Amino acid sequence: MKRMKLKKLNLFLLTAGSILVSCTGNAKKSSDNMKKEYEKGTFGYDLNYLSKKDSLIVLKSDDGKAQVIVSAKYQAKVFTSTANGEEGNSLGFVNYKFFDAGTVDEHMNGFGGENRLWLGPEGGQYSIYFKPGKEQVFDNWHTPKAIDIEEWKVDRATQEETVLTKDMELENYQGSILDITVERKISLVTEAEMASKLGVTLPDGVSAVGYATENKITNKNDFEWTSKTGTVCIWMLDMFNPSDSAVTVVPYNEGDEGQLGTLATTDYFGEIPADRLKAENGTLYLKTDGKFRSKLGMNAKRTKAIAGNYDPISKRLTVITFDVDPSAVYLNQEWNPARNPLTGDALNAYNDGPLEDGSIMGPFLELESCSPAAFLKPGESLSHVHNVYHFVGDEAVLSPVCEKLLGVSIHQVTTIF
Repeated sequence: MKRMKLKKLNLFLLTAGSILVSCTGNAKKSSDNMKKEYEKGTFGYDLNYLSKKDSLIVLKSDDGKAQVIVSAKYQAKVFTSTANGEEGNSLGFVNYKFFDAGTVDEHMNGFGGENRLWLGPEGGQYSIYFKPGKEQVFDNWHTPKAIDIEEWKVDRATQEETVLTKDMELENYQGSILDITVERKISLVTEAEMASKLGVTLPDGVSAVGYATENKITNKNDFEWTSKTGTVCIWMLDMFNPSDSAVTVVPYNEGDEGQLGTLATTDYFGEIPADRLKAENGTLYLKTDGKFRSKLGMNAKRTKAIAGNYDPISKRLTVITFDVDPSAVYLNQEWNPARNPLTGDALNAYNDGPLEDGSIMGPFLELESCSPAAFLKPGESLSHVHNVYHFVGDEAVLSPVCEKLLGVSIHQVTTIF
C-alpha cells in the first residue's frame, strides 16, 4: 500500500509540474505561474487548473490583457481566453466536473473548450461517428478518437500563434477508410487587426480578445473522395458558458425560400418552442440559458457568415466569423441515412439542457460553422477559417459594436424574449 501511495504521489507531482509554454516562448514550470490563487470564473483560475492537466500553449498580447490557452494533449483545443488578463473573466467553457470525474466516455469526452475542431458529418450516409450498417442511435454513436482523446503534435508555438497537426484514419458509414492529415493554425488577433478585419473601432471601456483559426485537411489516400466513397467536412464548435439572460444572435439573408432555402433547421432535437426562438427583421434569436436542449442550423445561402452571443451578466459579447461559399455543397449531419447527404448547414447554434434521464453534459452554449464537403483528389487540401472575438464592457459601450457587427442593439437582444 505504501508503494502504491508513493506512486500516486509521484504521478501527481509530475502532473502538477507540467510545462507551460509562456508568452515569451520560453518554458517555465507551471508551478511558477501558480503561486497566486484566483477566484473561480477568472482566467487565472482556469490557467492554473488546466496547467495541471497538460503542457499549455498561451498566446498573449504584449500588455498581457488578451490571452488564449491552447492544448495539444486535448486535440488542439482553444480551451478559454481572457480580455482582461489573469484577473479577468475566463470566456470559454471548461467542464470541471468531467475532468474531475477522471473517467473515459466511450461516446464523447466532454472536456469543454471554447474552440475545437471536429470533422463531420456526424450522421447520415457519410457519417464518421457510426460504423457501417449500424442504426444511427446514441448507443452506436462514437466520436473518432483522433478528435476526442488523442494528443496532437505541436509544429510551432510563439507568443502570437501556434500550429498543430494530426494524422488520422477514419472509417465512414460507406465502409471507406479516409486517410487524413489535419493542420490547425491559431493566431492571436490584435485590436488593430480587429478594426481592419471587422471594420469596427472599439469604444473606450471595451476590452477585447480575438483569434483566427485556419484549419486544413489533406487527402492522403490514393483515391479521390467522391459521392461514392463519401467524404468529410471541417466542423468548428465553440463552447461558452450560458446564463439566464444570454441570447444567441444570428443575422440571415432574407428572401424567397425557393432561391435561398428554408430559413433554418429547427428540429434537430424536436422543434424549438416559440418562446425560445424568434425571427425578426433578418435576425434569429435563440435563448441560451442552458436549460433546454435545442439546436438550429442555417444553410450557406441564408447565413451572413457571422453570428454572436450576448450575456449581460458577464458583460460578454462574443462574435464569430467564418468562411462560407453559397455555391458549394455542404454535408447533411443528421442521424438519418435516408436523407440527402449533400444538403446541409454552414452554421449551427446550440443551447444545452437536461437529457431525458435528467443528466446534463454542461450546461453550455455553442456557436458552430462547417466547411463545404471535401471532394478532394489525392494530395489536395481544403481550408476553413473560423474566427472568434470577445468584447467585454458595459451595455452602453458594447451596443455600438453589436449594432455594427450583428445589426441589432444590445437593448434589442436583451428584450427580445
